[in-house]
Amino acid sequence: MKIGITLNDDQGLKSEVCAHFGQCSHFLIVEAEGDKIKNSKVVVNAAVHGGGGCTAVTEILKYGITHVIAGGMGMGAQNKFAAANVPIFGYCGKAEDAVKALLQSKLGGIDPCKDHGHDGECGH
Repeated sequence: MKIGITLNDDQGLKSEVCAHFGQCSHFLIVEAEGDKIKNSKVVVNAAVHGGGGCTAVTEILKYGITHVIAGGMGMGAQNKFAAANVPIFGYCGKAEDAVKALLQSKLGGIDPCKDHGHDGECGH
C-alpha cells in the first residue's frame, strides 16, 4: 500500500493533515505493509491550485499512490481519484495517526469542500 497524505508543512509523520487537498504545501508518501509503516518521504506539492482543475491530483498520482488521506477535497479532485481507482479518506489531526487509523481500517470517506477559503482547520 502506498498512501499519499496532504500536509501543511514538511515535518512528515508529525505534520498536521492539510484541511484542503489542492492547497496543501507538501505531500507525505508512505509505504506500508500490513499494519506497519515501512518508509515515508515528504515531497513538495508543485501543483498547488489557484482555482479549478486541481492539478494536484495528477501531481500526487505520479508517486504511484494507492490511497489518499486529506482533511477535505473538492468534487473535481474526488472524481479524478475515483477515475484512477484511488480511494480517498478524510482525517483531521497528525499524519502519523491518520496512517495508523487507515491501516486499522478506521477511516471513513471524505465530504466535498463546500468552500475553498479554509482557515487551516478541519471543518469538513
